[in-house]
Amino acid sequence: MQNCDSIRLNPSELQAAADSLLTELGDTPSAHGRMQMAYACGCADGGVEVIYLLSQGANQPYKLWRVRPEDRTLPSLANKLPLLGWYEREMMDLYGLRFDGHPEPNPLVLHEGEPREPAPLSKRFDAQAAALDYSPQPPIVPQVLGPDIQRLPFGPVRADIVESAQFLFFYIGEGILHFHPRLFYKHRAMEARFQAPPEDGAAIFAPRGGQGNLGRPGVSLPGIALRAGAVLAERVSGIDSVAHALAYAQAVEGAMGWRAPSRARYLRVILAELERLYNHLHYLGHLSKTTTLKVGEAEGHLLEERLKQINAKLTGSRLLRGLITPGGLRRDLDISGLDKALDTITDPIDRYLQRLENTRSHLDRLMTTGVLPRQVAFDQGATGPIERASNLDRDLRRDHPYAHYAKVRFSVPVQQGGDAHARSLVRMEEIRESLAIIRQTIGRTKPGEVLRFDVMEDPDPQGEGLGWVEATRGGLLYAVHLSADRTRLRRVKIKEPSFSNWRVFPFTVEDSNMMDYAINEASFGLSIAGADR
Repeated sequence: MQNCDSIRLNPSELQAAADSLLTELGDTPSAHGRMQMAYACGCADGGVEVIYLLSQGANQPYKLWRVRPEDRTLPSLANKLPLLGWYEREMMDLYGLRFDGHPEPNPLVLHEGEPREPAPLSKRFDAQAAALDYSPQPPIVPQVLGPDIQRLPFGPVRADIVESAQFLFFYIGEGILHFHPRLFYKHRAMEARFQAPPEDGAAIFAPRGGQGNLGRPGVSLPGIALRAGAVLAERVSGIDSVAHALAYAQAVEGAMGWRAPSRARYLRVILAELERLYNHLHYLGHLSKTTTLKVGEAEGHLLEERLKQINAKLTGSRLLRGLITPGGLRRDLDISGLDKALDTITDPIDRYLQRLENTRSHLDRLMTTGVLPRQVAFDQGATGPIERASNLDRDLRRDHPYAHYAKVRFSVPVQQGGDAHARSLVRMEEIRESLAIIRQTIGRTKPGEVLRFDVMEDPDPQGEGLGWVEATRGGLLYAVHLSADRTRLRRVKIKEPSFSNWRVFPFTVEDSNMMDYAINEASFGLSIAGADR
């Protein structure tokens, strides 16, 4: 895979490789040199291999471990590398693999009562038969016993305009003893949709009812065309359209040996930072709502709206869609008025941030709420503002520069507190840095072409590529595997930051209290759609 060092391991060598990685990390690991994700990928001979992706450090290539399971079974690494726990459970649910010794082998994507055999993304899967076999069962949770313990299932239908999820609380009075999030009520199998025949409009994965054809025997899956994949990537998580399209495009470019023109790479930086700006302002407005700071909520959402209007005037899309594609941009942008447009909003944003930090009632609710220790953040795979608020100094824009981030100067805000206040401070400083990045980039952007398909670098021999972006919520990675003729997608894997941070979040809830729960959840800025990809 392009941009990666790859080694092949036998299943019997996995445990030793994990031990070696832990030895290299030492007792107090830095933000770098850790496992990132694991996923299953079909092989040309009809078998399957599991690919583990590791980061080796800033400005170092990623590393791949490729392992062929024996009888669809591998040893679990979740006890040694905890963040792999969800990835292994995902492969058990969707691909029918087994991971011996997994500390929590319960369903994750599939809910209790849904048949796991045949697996939904196997060729033998029949969605209609799976729907008939589905019999809802209570979630599998640890026993929490005691005469005073109360149990509260909250969701999946919740108040306000929020995504579907159920949260199970065990508590005494206001104190939370155990918290169990149940996501994936609306799992869309987006990774499989990249591989679906483009003419097929039927649902791909419908285990809770509906029609599906992915598992129909004899169906071939040639995958969608490369440029069409960018349109699908924008819809994995609507609030991160730019980040998903950019990570996908860069993965395809790496596999094909393409290099986007310089103007397109500068414009990609501008688009990515505009997306970060409106997301962070929405975050601060929503956080203010949870602390009952109504004026702060209204002003944050007003500033978000003003930025979306700037986006619309610049690109024709409030969410900045329809621009990024493998090879560059679909069309050029006129950025001559962007600097002046930002002038109208920079001072109001700065005043808003200062007022939030001078509002004692708001700060009192944030400080010491939802503390995430540094070691837990590292072990469980926290990413983005969440890890940086827990003193893990990692940002893909700086550590693995892409687009034209190497051409601009910016600071990466890091906090040590690990609480809701620290998480809000990181985003506040990122807003200021994003404004500075956009202004620098405007001054450096020169006229020129914005789309190019020329092979300017060595294409990957296997037709594989890895793309990454520091999205609003953290590190986002796309691994793409192309068809033999390099015109379509054979496999796409998405490491979504909200999938990572939802795994981390429960560690901040237990031993906290019910009154602070909404504030803590808002401080994480989580996307359920991103996790339920």
